[in-house]
Amino acid sequence: MFHKSLSACFLTLALLSAARANNDADALKAIIADVAVGWERGDGAPFRKHFLDFKGARYIEGGGQNAGLDDLVQRHVEPEKDALEYLKLDFLNVETHFEGEFAWALADTRVKGKARKSGREFDKTGYQTFLFRKVGGVWKVVHTHSSSRDARPKAVAN
Repeated sequence: MFHKSLSACFLTLALLSAARANNDADALKAIIADVAVGWERGDGAPFRKHFLDFKGARYIEGGGQNAGLDDLVQRHVEPEKDALEYLKLDFLNVETHFEGEFAWALADTRVKGKARKSGREFDKTGYQTFLFRKVGGVWKVVHTHSSSRDARPKAVAN
């Protein structure tokens, strides 16, 4: 009888752990989706909500970097709403990984837009890495790194 109770206890713990992992993965994916909307709209609010603002924070994109949350929001995210006629950002094939209170997510990216001043359009593909830390029971982005290049048309078979 004791053996069956112990097995049931382990099964319950395993199911709870799996449910927590699914909830955490869903939470990270929701944060990433919210951040994409923030980029598209030139809205710093999702960044201020989901990013941990701390001394030494850096966010890297296209060979450049923003030092700190204010630098990211005020010098990159928000100015783009005026500089771009439109911006469409997709994070695809998001993979999440967890080690206790630390997590990371990898995503394929597709970013399209049009510069308001020059009329130049761009279409880029690449990859994004998000690093997260759980603070007070809530996942916060502590670092991002993005790399992209011009999208290459698929070769047409003859």
